[in-house]
Amino acid sequence: MFAEFQVGQVLWSMLWFTILFLWIWLVIRIFFDIFRSRDMGGVAKFLWIMFVIFLPYLGVFVYLIARGGSMADRDLAQAQANDTAMRAYVQDAAGTGPSAATELAQLDQLRSAGTIDEAEFQKMKARIIG
Repeated sequence: MFAEFQVGQVLWSMLWFTILFLWIWLVIRIFFDIFRSRDMGGVAKFLWIMFVIFLPYLGVFVYLIARGGSMADRDLAQAQANDTAMRAYVQDAAGTGPSAATELAQLDQLRSAGTIDEAEFQKMKARIIG
């Protein structure tokens, strides 16, 4: 059976497989974006999901046109949050973050300025030390 395939047929099959893979990837990305979007309520999310499921091509293209810009903004915000968390983790693991003495000095300044009271100071101090 495979001996009957010509080079053009193989390339044509690979092209269609790639297009199918990209379509599935795009639909999954849109579902993830719908679920993580905080500016839509549950009913709006449900309607978008039904639109994409029952009219997939139209639903995906309309979603990309209507919410494509905000989709990129959410991706950027998620990437920045992940970067910040990773940097904080690496600094904590490497011990290059703010030292306990620096944090205690900042707490003392907050207590002196009246931003926090003595009870909060003691609680935060205990967390930093222990």
